[in-house]
This record gives sequence, C-alpha cells and structure tokens, in this order.
Amino acid sequence: MLWGRLAAAGLALGLAGCGGLAYRDAPEGGSFSGSLVVVWLGEGSAPAGDGRFLFMPVPNNELTFTRANGAVIRPGLMYTDGGSVPKFAQLFKGFGPWGYAPAYMVHDWLFTAKHCAVDGRDAPDADLVRTMSLEESAQILGEAIKALMRKRYVAPDDLAGSTITYAVGTPVARKLWEEPGRCDADKVSDADRRRAEALLNQEQAKALARRRGFVAPGVPPRGGVVATFSF
Repeated sequence: MLWGRLAAAGLALGLAGCGGLAYRDAPEGGSFSGSLVVVWLGEGSAPAGDGRFLFMPVPNNELTFTRANGAVIRPGLMYTDGGSVPKFAQLFKGFGPWGYAPAYMVHDWLFTAKHCAVDGRDAPDADLVRTMSLEESAQILGEAIKALMRKRYVAPDDLAGSTITYAVGTPVARKLWEEPGRCDADKVSDADRRRAEALLNQEQAKALARRRGFVAPGVPPRGGVVATFSF
C-alpha cells in the first residue's frame, strides 16, 4: 500500500496514542461490493509489506466502495504493496498487511488517481480527486475500514482503524499525495499486465473471488495469486 512508505513514523506515533480525527469523523454507512484479486509480482524494496503486487479488477464484478454520501470509488488496475505495515507494527493486533485489504486498495487508488491529477493528466478518476484534500482521503480510508468492521468482515478494532488513518494523514503523507511527476511512474507496464493476465484469466478470477476470505501466504510463489475476497 502506498501509505507504507510513510507508515513507520505514523504508526509509531499512533500506537503511542496520537491518533487523528479522520477515523473518528469518518461517516458510517459505506459499503463494499464486487471482488478483490491481487497478484504477487516479486520482492519489494521497502522495509514494509510483503513485496510488490498488482491489483486486478475482476471484469463485471469489480471491487466497488460506495460511500455514505453515495460517491462511488472503483479501483482500477494498479501496483500496490499490500498493506505495507512496518514489521514492528505487524506484531500488534489489527496491523497485518492484508487485514483491511479492500480498504487499502481504495486508498491506493485515490493516491494513484491523485498523482495523475497533480500532473494534469487525463486518467481514470483523476477528476474525482483533483480537488480532494489529503484529509478527505484519510477519512475515506477510515470510512472503508468502518464498513468492513460493521459487516464483520474484520473484527472491530478502533485502535487499529484510528492509528492507520492517522498514519496516512501525516506531513510525509502530504508530500507523497502532492508529489508531481508520478503519473507515468504509477502506470502498470504492458509486461506486468500481460504477466498477470497470463496467470489469471477472467474465469479463474471469478472462481478465486468466490472464495470468501483472504489468501495471503507468507512467501507466495512468484506470480502467484496472494489475496482474494468477494463481497
């Protein structure tokens, strides 16, 4: 997940009791639908998460988050590093790298779209985030985590939700949110797209997504499917 690049400092502060307001003020009533499929591409270079991944929308059953206000966020094909939680923080309940994966994918997509908006590029959902503040993006993550908890897809844990949303609202996060020149860097390469599609065709994706729950082995095989979920 993009916020993993800055999560070490944010989570350290959050775990020390310095949670922000984004989670507390996040509205109730959001909901998820569709399916999530993530393919592992290789080892990561950051000291967090489990490697480098590709989030793949399932055709005709795309992962969709509908906010309490009716706004719809539907992540597209993108790179992600899962919930790249620093290794020290993974020792705490609620801070595993895949525990809130659907919410992480929504937040990653907002950053991906924002980078293209900052660069003045025409890209999916760039208009959605063009005037969106970092604070609102953190609140959306909090809203998405609350949606998962409310439906009991994950165990209720307000400390984890508050700390994670705090981590994505730090000054370091703001620098990443507003960083120019990242639109092209975020674009999925044709080679990675072909690789992922060769491993996972449409019917395979649908079958995997019907399996309720996450599949996230500690050391996945190169190119393997590591996370699936269906709402």
